[in-house]
Amino acid sequence: MSEFATKLASVVELFANDASEVDKAESIPVDHLDALADVGLYGAFAPLDEGGLGLSFVEMCGTVEELASACMASTFVWIQHFRILAAVLDPEAPPSLRAQLSSVVRGEIRGGVALGGLLPGPARLRATPSANGWSLSGDAPWVSGWGLIDTLFVAARGPDDTVVNLLVPAQDQPDLVVSRCRLSALNASVTVSLALESLFVEDDHMIGQVPFDPTRERPEGLRVNGSLALGLSRRCCDRLGPTALDDELLSCRDELDAADAEAMPRARARARELAVRAAHALSVQRGSSSVLDGDVAERSTREAALLLTFGSRPAIRHALLERFGAVRRT
Repeated sequence: MSEFATKLASVVELFANDASEVDKAESIPVDHLDALADVGLYGAFAPLDEGGLGLSFVEMCGTVEELASACMASTFVWIQHFRILAAVLDPEAPPSLRAQLSSVVRGEIRGGVALGGLLPGPARLRATPSANGWSLSGDAPWVSGWGLIDTLFVAARGPDDTVVNLLVPAQDQPDLVVSRCRLSALNASVTVSLALESLFVEDDHMIGQVPFDPTRERPEGLRVNGSLALGLSRRCCDRLGPTALDDELLSCRDELDAADAEAMPRARARARELAVRAAHALSVQRGSSSVLDGDVAERSTREAALLLTFGSRPAIRHALLERFGAVRRT
């Protein structure tokens, strides 16, 4: 076993031992995030010469899956960091951002996301040019890790049908209203909604500006999120023992790995539907104990339900409804 694999196994064990208590907690333990940083996972895909682990994309997805199988909430908060990691690794990033590269890679600066400007339909979060910067107004309805992260990667709808990407301190400040969301699962992720009213962001905190196109999404991001569902299915399969679900899990993983942008929504939907069935199968096997609050099957069922909606896009939602036989008749 490689040194990294040995260290990762210790984090997985920590996560698994704490998972039941984390499920009931108001916030994930900071030592979970510190353990990820100690292993180098905040720099998961950063090159070795930048201080990162240099994991391949397949290795990174496998790592997310393994950690999610142990503690979904902690893994969920950690993967939000990937956007700011990718931003600091971009050679074209502003010098002020590139200067933070080593701190981001080491997990001394931990990132989250506020992606209200990427949501389909009318703009929920807008960025308007102002003197020496930008003014943010609107809302970001799903921001995880509040109080555990340092910087938000914010995507807001900009002028001329664009998306403006900015970095904003993840802290209470004027013109920013924070409201805690009470979740049926992963509540320890400290997920909040943000309401912004002319929040000023300086020019040197702008990362870039790109055309807004809700029909296009990089398949890599969707694939990483698919590892959460695979991790939940893996957890259930490990407890069920050898079943036909093992073969489905392998097939789902292969389909996600091979999917391009067009095929990814259906692959994501399949992985989510499998997670629901695996959690329900575990409930049946465990019998009456599975209805007790905090039982692994009960927790897994709630988490599977949450994953049905997390990070959904219209194409994923439609594919899921098709799998459930619930597409509206015309």
